[in-house]
Amino acid sequence: MRRLFVLAGLAAVPLAVLGVFFLLPISGMLAEGLWADGTFDPGAVLEVLARPRVQRVIWFTVWSSVLATACAVLLGVPAAHLLHRRRFRGRAALRALLLVPFVLPTVVVGVAFRELIGEAGPLGFLGFDGSAGAIVAGLVFFNVAVVIRAVGAAWESLDTRPAEAAASLGASPAHVFRTVTLPALRPAIVSAASVVFLFCATAFGVVLTLGGLRYSSVETEIYLLTTNLLDLQAAAALSIVQLLAITALLVVTTRLRSVPDPTLARSVARHPRVSRGDWPGLLATSVVVVLVGLPIAALVTGSLQVGDHWSLENYRALTTEGSRQALLVPVTQALVTSLRTAVDATWMSLSLGLLIAVIVSRRSRTRAERRARGLLDGLFMLPLGVSAVTLGFGFLITLDEPPLDFRDSLLLVPIAQALVALPLVVRTLAPVLGGIDDRQRQAAASLGAGPLRTFVTVDLPVMWKPLLAAAGFAFAVSLGEFGATSFLARDDNPTMPIVIFHLIGHPGAMNYGMALAASVVLAATTAVVMLLVERLRVPSVGAF
Repeated sequence: MRRLFVLAGLAAVPLAVLGVFFLLPISGMLAEGLWADGTFDPGAVLEVLARPRVQRVIWFTVWSSVLATACAVLLGVPAAHLLHRRRFRGRAALRALLLVPFVLPTVVVGVAFRELIGEAGPLGFLGFDGSAGAIVAGLVFFNVAVVIRAVGAAWESLDTRPAEAAASLGASPAHVFRTVTLPALRPAIVSAASVVFLFCATAFGVVLTLGGLRYSSVETEIYLLTTNLLDLQAAAALSIVQLLAITALLVVTTRLRSVPDPTLARSVARHPRVSRGDWPGLLATSVVVVLVGLPIAALVTGSLQVGDHWSLENYRALTTEGSRQALLVPVTQALVTSLRTAVDATWMSLSLGLLIAVIVSRRSRTRAERRARGLLDGLFMLPLGVSAVTLGFGFLITLDEPPLDFRDSLLLVPIAQALVALPLVVRTLAPVLGGIDDRQRQAAASLGAGPLRTFVTVDLPVMWKPLLAAAGFAFAVSLGEFGATSFLARDDNPTMPIVIFHLIGHPGAMNYGMALAASVVLAATTAVVMLLVERLRVPSVGAF
């Protein structure tokens, strides 16, 4: 009972934060969709789903996410083999660079692809601008790193002896892969594919910037229904459908990830060098490098051009409000706001995530304690089952009345961004804490160390690198967060993604050039953070 009371005390603060800033907004969103004019009307959701446009939006979200997931897996699996099971010069740098797109701001990726495939872009002759193919390519750009990281981590830890035994018996490399390696990697591949589908289905900035007027996903439709049409009930109904679908997918993903794989064991053998037989990995990695490199190159090149000549004028213009007063504040001020907001979101998500990781990673001594920790783990992962757009929408309609009137609070945006980053922080820290031998803590306690000193002397030396990595991921996610922030940021205090979206929405060559330059600055800032995280060698992305 004493341990249960301690567990309840530790969980009190995270539960209170979750209740106020997650469960309350989500319940308000549910009420908006199910209670029409004060009466319970679940038929309103069915009425929204019966609309032809909504059905087209849902269908596009499903098939584009499935196609992007399939492409990411087909490219990511062979690339993971090359980058994690073969040696070659520059491998570490290449792995680090291919991780960067995962945390690039979605609006930056949208601008980069528009610069590449637009009418005046290098690939404008292909006619991909405003097409579904451009959206799928953008989704693959984002998520192929998830497959490479997750599958690569599993492949790197794979016991090589079964494959070597099969090869010694005369099995061809293809037969060994199909009968030995693939079954061992299947849990990691399925889990990565499930997560990629989740990220594709909840993509916002890519679809919003590349879809134009023709294509819309569930995420962008919720945004348009709220901001343009003021149809809050229809937006809430779509949010309910999305919440149910994502939660079901998370349950399936969690079950798949929890399946133990007895063939996994840390490999200590030196990886062989690249050979001719590695052509699938070489081909897939080359395609990924081109897919990642071309949009970024087009973005940087476009930002340095004014008319027909090279110039830094687009970067100098970042200190202005753009042509025809496109902005209320200069881009440089928005960058300062983004950095300040990211710092606030980072310490919020890190402090809360560390406490949650400690709660869910401690070993349970009784069945009741184990059930309590399992329940808390599920509750704390709930934000992962709700898209950022739905969360921002919930904030908008619930946290606007005393005593919870946060409409004018500067902390509202950092809180929303912290909730978006929270599952990533927990999934980075919890496995590390769970891997610490509990006997070390018991030995420290037997020598008279209290809980805090035990944590400082036993846990902290092991987890300081993962802690810094989690901080870096949270900071990068906050810098690029666009979904929730698009509902909550004020026009006189915008973040960089909001400013970039406003600039591409206003006509004028100067405004578009400023959008390109601002995108480069934001992408470079995020890339620097992620490259520093990669130097810590913590497989955080694979934790999902």
